[in-house]
Amino acid sequence: MSLDPVQSNPQHYAVVYENDRVRVLEYTDHPGDATTPHQHPDSVMHTLSAFRRRLRSGDASRDVDMPAGFTGWLPAQVHSGENIGDTPTHVLFVELKEPTPTPGPAGAARLGPG
Repeated sequence: MSLDPVQSNPQHYAVVYENDRVRVLEYTDHPGDATTPHQHPDSVMHTLSAFRRRLRSGDASRDVDMPAGFTGWLPAQVHSGENIGDTPTHVLFVELKEPTPTPGPAGAARLGPG
């Protein structure tokens, strides 16, 4: 099974722009919707709506409340998510295609936005 979110969760993710350096994804869902595990490279996330979701990676889980208009760094990660709020989610992800320039410290990966 592919970990590419566009292939594994096509009802939620769509490519809205792509070139040789970046891929821009649009993500939408509704309260109660969930995604299967998928992978993001290093990315910039921009929220177009306010939402609440639960992110899971392995045995780790984290609930996040995101305001509309937030822009932040999302380190490379594999996760699944669930809309646990009362509002739809609408987000843009700008995925970087270039490799990470230097590895971070061991255990520095964080689930969700940084």
